[in-house]
Amino acid sequence: MSAETLEIKANSNGLKAGHCLTLADFSPQEIESILTLAKRLKKSQEEGTPERLLEGKTLAMIFDKPSTRTRVSFEAGMVQLGGAALVLHRNELQLGRGESLADTARILSGYVDGVLIRTGAHAIVEELAAHASIPVINGLTDGHHPSQALSDLFTLQEKKGKLKGLKLAYVGDGNNMLHSLLQGAAATGMHIVASVPEGYEPAADVVAEARQLAQETGAKVELTHSPKEAVTEADAVYTDVWASMGQEEEKAKREKDFTAFQVDQALMALAKPDAIFMHCLPAYRGLEVSAEVLDGPQSIVFEQAANRLHAQKALMVTLMG
Repeated sequence: MSAETLEIKANSNGLKAGHCLTLADFSPQEIESILTLAKRLKKSQEEGTPERLLEGKTLAMIFDKPSTRTRVSFEAGMVQLGGAALVLHRNELQLGRGESLADTARILSGYVDGVLIRTGAHAIVEELAAHASIPVINGLTDGHHPSQALSDLFTLQEKKGKLKGLKLAYVGDGNNMLHSLLQGAAATGMHIVASVPEGYEPAADVVAEARQLAQETGAKVELTHSPKEAVTEADAVYTDVWASMGQEEEKAKREKDFTAFQVDQALMALAKPDAIFMHCLPAYRGLEVSAEVLDGPQSIVFEQAANRLHAQKALMVTLMG
């Protein structure tokens, strides 16, 4: 075992919570360690020498919501690390017949080494973690999407060579994705400017927490209602769907409210000439982003998606190694 692996394992033993419910569960140093390990694991995988750091370990994955990138990247990641993943759906568990989350957490803790859950209310993952004696990973809730944001940080670092001092412009809904990006940017010393329509601002407590951390890391956290203000001189421009899962009934209203928040070529032209475009996917061309931008030379969305494999492998090793 390398000295770097030993350092990662030592860091994981000192995690603030032992879980990944939000990026606030990690210190800036722990996030840096995860990104460093992700880089190493990606390199070894590409060289054909994958590191089987979770040999004999099992991850249970509970899905209450559909998934492509989260399911495949975590499951493939566990296989590459030498472990196994069990894909579970609520209606396949006794949860579907009324067994409590607390009891489910205790039962799973006796069988597997970690639990990933992709669900709705953030309180669900908090309750699961409160009663589990193994790491719990938030694969997406209505409040946060930390595994995606870790991958985004890894991708930005890979493309730009650093994170500290970069300007990240977010244009769109003040949703779970923005919450995790605010936490991640604050932890890594970035300048994040989020542009959202009036009435769609991110949660005030998440913004306050990010701004408090930013004072320690040298980051800057700003909110605006102007996409142009956010994107001007940005190193990266990020957007997400206007209507997330569970908001289908609001789709028509949201499309009207977000009309001025499409990332098109004219908006991208305000960013730095070497700016990159990011999206957590799935994307809807002609709504939150124009086809010209999504499929254009500045877009790195598919590299960003592929990097979820490596960032999440590093996350699992940190928590379960």
